Amino acid sequence: MIGQIWRSEICEFQDAKTGRTIKQLTQTGNNVHLYFTENSFDIHRNEIIFVSDRASGQDVAPHDHPHYNLFRMNLDTGEIVQLTDEPTAVNSVTKTPDSEIVVYSVGNQLKRLDTASGKTTVLYEENGPFSVGAPSIACNRRYIAFCRNEKVNAPRGPNYTGFKESFYRIKDGRITVAYLDGSGAFDLYRDTHWLGHFQFCPDDPTIATFCHEGPWNLVTQRIWLLDFVSRTAKPCFRQDEQDTVGHEFWTQDGYIFFDDRGPGHDGTITSGRTQAVATDVPIKERVMIPFVGLADRNGNVVKRIDMPFYCNHYHANPDNTLLVGDDVDDLVLIDISGPRAVLSTLCVHGTSWHTQSSHCHPTWSWDGRKILYASDKGGKINLYLIETNDQWQVNP
Repeated sequence: MIGQIWRSEICEFQDAKTGRTIKQLTQTGNNVHLYFTENSFDIHRNEIIFVSDRASGQDVAPHDHPHYNLFRMNLDTGEIVQLTDEPTAVNSVTKTPDSEIVVYSVGNQLKRLDTASGKTTVLYEENGPFSVGAPSIACNRRYIAFCRNEKVNAPRGPNYTGFKESFYRIKDGRITVAYLDGSGAFDLYRDTHWLGHFQFCPDDPTIATFCHEGPWNLVTQRIWLLDFVSRTAKPCFRQDEQDTVGHEFWTQDGYIFFDDRGPGHDGTITSGRTQAVATDVPIKERVMIPFVGLADRNGNVVKRIDMPFYCNHYHANPDNTLLVGDDVDDLVLIDISGPRAVLSTLCVHGTSWHTQSSHCHPTWSWDGRKILYASDKGGKINLYLIETNDQWQVNP
């Protein structure tokens, strides 16, 4: 029920490996924060937006399609308030930094929620043979855009089931624009690949990135820059034969961060601690030194940092001097301010990697003082918070 309140479930514990204080924010049902290319944190208030199945009346495992709805949590009091009561599960979610506008997918629709008034507006409804991807909101707050891909016969399930099949079978991918006032939508760009990871530039509504989705070792050019004025795309960081690239995101100051792991890596991790597609390559094997990079909005690499280790996802703090990453078992902090990357362990995350929603996807708060992540240790997905009132210390 919209407006229903849950009392604080916050508890603290000391990490077994590092002794660091961790806050467990949720303890009821499955709870998932926004994808790491987005940001659950509110830029002005000490709050987060997340999805949970706590109001569904069901007790299901993360892989059994929980009935998610949207919720807001006050991080000072721990109080949780239900924001939507959709009859089917809420899926991909994005929002403005101040959380005034939330856009989410439910069924075959994309909807806008105005959190102050509680009003919802249908922005787009898919009636064709396409699946609708995660939306992104332009910084001028006039429109959203998202990927649409033709529906193909490919298996679906945990541990990246169907990842390779979808890569080969999808030949019609589109980027669609929908106005935030609900007045209409149109296809802006069409490609012959599976498209994904659409993200607007944080300070320019005419520039965005998207990717050719699929196993990284099979995709020959992952990241593309899309110009909304000319409606043309150009590669961001032109890949060579040795490159396997992915998990790109826009930094707060408008650079494109990306991860290059080298040959044989498909960008996945499964609950068996192996890759899903390139299963003959040990997960830590090195042919080249992996690196992460920052590209400008013309696609030119302006910074490259060798990574003699790699994580499954990275997220950068506000000035791009620190990364938080999720290694196989631990969350790590990586100092990239100097000539070489310096890593230290933050805590044990303990997640299974079984489903996409159980991936840690650690993200920084807008001020760089908090790190939010998810884990399904114990069986259900819950949210965890690490915070500091001081400077983060990297102790190799």
